[in-house]
Amino acid sequence: MSLEGRTAIVTGAAHGFGRAISIAFASRGAAVWACDVLEDELAETARLCACTVRRVDVCDKAAVDAFVADASRARGLVHILVNNAGGVLGQVGRPLEAVTPAEWQAIYDVNVTGAFYFSQAVAPGMKAARFGRIINISSGAGLGVSLTGIQAYASAKAAQIGLTRQLAHELGPWGITVNNVAPGFVRSNPTTEKQWESYGAERQRALVDGIALKRLGTPEDIAAGVLFFASDAAGWITGQVLSIDGGK
Repeated sequence: MSLEGRTAIVTGAAHGFGRAISIAFASRGAAVWACDVLEDELAETARLCACTVRRVDVCDKAAVDAFVADASRARGLVHILVNNAGGVLGQVGRPLEAVTPAEWQAIYDVNVTGAFYFSQAVAPGMKAARFGRIINISSGAGLGVSLTGIQAYASAKAAQIGLTRQLAHELGPWGITVNNVAPGFVRSNPTTEKQWESYGAERQRALVDGIALKRLGTPEDIAAGVLFFASDAAGWITGQVLSIDGGK
C-alpha cells in the first residue's frame, strides 16, 4: 500500500502504536510529521523512520493549530491524520466516588478533545483538496468495559468512537473518510507493561486464552489496520470501527 506523495500526521508517536504507525507510513513513502510530549522517546521514533517530530500537547489548541499549519506549509496538504495520543495518564482503577474532577477531565481531554482539535485543524485543507483520511485510535474499552477499571478511559474511548461516526457523515461530502481502530490488549508501552505485570501468571494466561488466536497483539498489528484505512483501498469505507484484538 503505497503512500508516496502523501503527508501524514501521527499523534502520540513517542512509542507503541504511534511509533509503529509512523514507521509503517514512512516505509511506504509518506512524509510523516509525528508529535508527542515525550521528547526523548520521540527523538528515537525520528531516528527509526526519518520523520519530522515536534513536542505538541494535543490538549493545547494553539499548539495543535501551529503544528498542522507548519506541516501544511511544508508539504502543501496534510492528507492523513492519525489521532493516536491518549491513554490513562498513569491513573489506576479506583471506586467511582474516589475519582476527582481533574482526573476525569485529564483523561477525557487527551483521548477525545485532542482528536477533536486535530481533526478541526486539518479539515479546511482536506475540504479544499476534496480528499483526506482521519483515523482515530480508540480501544476495546470503548466498545465494552475497560480492563483497567478507569471510568474516564472507557467513557472517553466510547466518545471518540461517537466522534468518528459523526465526523464521517459531516466530512464525507468532501471525500474525507473518518474511521476508527479499536485495539485489544497489547504490551506497547510502560503503562501496559505495568498492567500486564499486575495480572500475575494466572490472569495473564486467562487473558490470552480468551483470545481466538491465542496470542497478544503487537504494535505492528495495529499499524497494519491503520495503514489500510489510510490507503486508497479504503476509499469507500468510512464511519467504521475495526477491532484488532485477535478475536474475542
